Amino acid sequence: MDLSAFETDNSMNCLLGSAVPAICRTEPCTLGIDEAGRGPVLGPMVYGICYCPVSRQGDLETLKVADSKTLTEAQREQLFEKLDAAKDIVGWTLHILSPNFISTSMQQRAKYNLNALSHDTAIGLIQHALDSGVQLAEVFVDTVGPAEKYQEKLKQHFPELEVTVKPKADSLFPIVSAASICAKVARDRVVKSWKFLEDLEDVESDYGSGYPNDPKTKEWLTQCLDRVFGYPQFVRFSWSTAQVILESKAVPVRWDGTEDDPSQKNVQSLLSYFARKDAPLKRPPHRFFHERKLETVTSL
Repeated sequence: MDLSAFETDNSMNCLLGSAVPAICRTEPCTLGIDEAGRGPVLGPMVYGICYCPVSRQGDLETLKVADSKTLTEAQREQLFEKLDAAKDIVGWTLHILSPNFISTSMQQRAKYNLNALSHDTAIGLIQHALDSGVQLAEVFVDTVGPAEKYQEKLKQHFPELEVTVKPKADSLFPIVSAASICAKVARDRVVKSWKFLEDLEDVESDYGSGYPNDPKTKEWLTQCLDRVFGYPQFVRFSWSTAQVILESKAVPVRWDGTEDDPSQKNVQSLLSYFARKDAPLKRPPHRFFHERKLETVTSL
């Protein structure tokens, strides 16, 4: 699994996958869809598909694929290597959604929630498989939101396919289990090797599980916060856990045209952050200044 395209610029989404097996271009195929990293406040969400000929589904059962959440990291890695080695019958594709993309999508002017984002990503992956020449006949999906509505939505987009959407599909259908393993392995690798563009030398490197209810993750979010520029791009700043810390620790912002808003009366201008201070900064300047070659001066 070559993740270098995403690691080169982890602020952008990335689509990657295996070559399409020749048999999948000629025989009816089954395809499974699952995701990894929906809940964490840190890191990307990865959507994965895995497909193989309907006639060869028994091979997946022989590999003993299972829901990635029931496996250890070592077991997932081992199973992914077996799936990837079965290049003559199994193909996979991943869509890595950067945390930056997730947050900006959810906070855009027109509401775009995580369910809609997930649905659109799944639809895009099915279409990608079709465009790549995979002879899809059936699709199995782990549900996001009400299963019946999601299934009907997919059937409207792909009336020629047999679509099944069920809760816990990753534990019911081996092809979805395989997709779950691919997605989880990719996310784990990306999170482990995450390259921070921001200078976090004084911040603990251990950020815990990344889930909002993890005390270690909450503490890390507090430490890595820049009072003006917010969080590193590793953080999904649209999550409520991050928003609460932003509201309590970051510099308040006064927007133009809000002078009559009672809630803005005691809010300092953002410019106050740049006022001269005698005390030295506890942390190095944000990369915003380095990239623009800006330095603090005491006189002109």
